Amino acid sequence: MSSPRVLAAVCAVVSLSVAACHRQPPMDEHTAHMGAGDRSAPAVSSSSSLGDLALPPSANHATARVSASPRHAEWVKVAWRPGSSDSLMAWIVYPSTSNAHTPVVVVVHEIFGLQTWVRGVADQVAAAGFIAIAPDLLSRLRGGPSTVEMSGDSARKLIGGLSIAERNEGIDAVARYAMSQPSAAPKYGVIGYCWGGGTVWDHVINGGTAGLSGGVAFYGLPYLNGPVPNRDSLAKIKVPVMMFNGAKDARTGTPMPAVDSAMKALGKWYYGKNFAGAIHGFLRAQDDPRPPRGQETQADVDAEEQANLAATKEAWPQTVDFLKKNLGMK
Repeated sequence: MSSPRVLAAVCAVVSLSVAACHRQPPMDEHTAHMGAGDRSAPAVSSSSSLGDLALPPSANHATARVSASPRHAEWVKVAWRPGSSDSLMAWIVYPSTSNAHTPVVVVVHEIFGLQTWVRGVADQVAAAGFIAIAPDLLSRLRGGPSTVEMSGDSARKLIGGLSIAERNEGIDAVARYAMSQPSAAPKYGVIGYCWGGGTVWDHVINGGTAGLSGGVAFYGLPYLNGPVPNRDSLAKIKVPVMMFNGAKDARTGTPMPAVDSAMKALGKWYYGKNFAGAIHGFLRAQDDPRPPRGQETQADVDAEEQANLAATKEAWPQTVDFLKKNLGMK
């Protein structure tokens, strides 16, 4: 067991590191993967329309993958809270399974809003055997239907108006909705990307709703106000947590060792990996081709694409195994 003095020192390091990490983020770390598949950026041709079916689609493969999916998916309107007339929209995908009851995975979108790529990830979650539901957490702010995809720039302008409490409430709402389906089991996990990765941390700290069983954050840390994550906030976590990051994203990667130390000192189950050579948003970018930027050479771009793909090939199976174990599927 760690002494109180050591634990206090570790948590102080985490608090300082992550507080610095979550000052207003620089644009380039998000826009580095925004060009891949965001509708405000030019499309890049791809040699295969569907990509590797064992993995979530890259941005360039997302539209074709969603269109070609054999799984039943639909838009649903969900009450923000029981009995409320206020609602949010969500995309739900059902697995092809003989199981009588299937656990739920909530897929939280990036700072770009609920784009087709996120729906493609939800489809891949369903391919792994879960009921997947991806909420449009901007439903009340966007002023238009969720079926019309927003550009990344438009979503970024709105997303700062969504409080942590509202994010947690939205995730609770769609988790309850999905777990209420006749084919569902009363357990759910939550995974998220970028802004959604930070939201995953906030959700597990908050405690979620009944049935929360685990969280996986991709390139995101808590967005709680004040000194975070301090000992009290991390101590609230009652479920296992994993985190994956691309090492080129130093803003998120730098605090990871301190997070690891603090979670272990608190006796929490946590696993994190910072993938060498990969970027913020590696799961979305994968090996989608892009032109060199600034002083980059084509060799630099090729190396980054391969690092992104390698990170995806390692992180995704670990994510699925983690969810199956903690949601009672293995």
